[in-house]
Amino acid sequence: MSSELGVFLRARRARVRPSEVGLPPGPGARRTPGLRREELAALSGVSIDYYIRLEQGKETNPSGAVLDALARALRLDEEEHAHLYALADHAARRTPPGRGAADPAVRPAVRLLLENLRPCPAYALSRTGDVLAANPEALALYAGLADWPEERRNTVRYVFLHPAARRLLADWDRSAAGCVANLRGVAAADPDAPDLAALVDELDGRSPEFAALWRRYDVRHRRGEEKTFRHPEVGELTLQVESLRLTGTGQRVTVYQAWPGTPSHDALALLSMAAGTGRTAR
Repeated sequence: MSSELGVFLRARRARVRPSEVGLPPGPGARRTPGLRREELAALSGVSIDYYIRLEQGKETNPSGAVLDALARALRLDEEEHAHLYALADHAARRTPPGRGAADPAVRPAVRLLLENLRPCPAYALSRTGDVLAANPEALALYAGLADWPEERRNTVRYVFLHPAARRLLADWDRSAAGCVANLRGVAAADPDAPDLAALVDELDGRSPEFAALWRRYDVRHRRGEEKTFRHPEVGELTLQVESLRLTGTGQRVTVYQAWPGTPSHDALALLSMAAGTGRTAR
């Protein structure tokens, strides 16, 4: 039985201040950050014993009404609310067991897509951020990524462990938080997956920033965003990032674009020249 539901509840309970839910702070110093167990139980309309069993992983089949009440008390947004349901389904074994790491094979048509997207940087990623295939511009955009062996190329690993990442990513803190929040979303469906566990264990042991963000338990799936890079060869460029899921594979294609007529569009052309014109997606 997974205890991930309890981990999520504890992490999110610690982030809600009593004043945010209309509770007085009470006398004396609080030993617990955020809400106490009995406070969250009362706000959710369940007994303290039942709530403790939820956190301990001993109660594995909470009703939808209980989950909705917990979500309201914890002030979860829509995506976090859905994550709570996914964890409950996993704990109750209402979802099939995980199948382990997804197939890393990239279809030829996807490689062709990456090639046709040039000069826009684009790559195909696994659910945990492994770079399965990339066009030359994508490898050039993430300075130094191509220096790593192919089996080590992972976008989350790059953000936290590559020495170039903090110089390249203009808002490193935002990028780092987004990477971890997306991994937490991946974990909902299969928290015991070997590929996820191996990556989390590695980064947890080597990056204090990753460890702190992982314990915050933010949940966000990848979506379109704007990202600014300070590239060592072409200077600063601001790109529109879109993430497209490939049905039935667990993979996604990420594309970086610039608005025509902007300095960033010109910088992308320079990046493509620096990447070379004879290489294809690999």
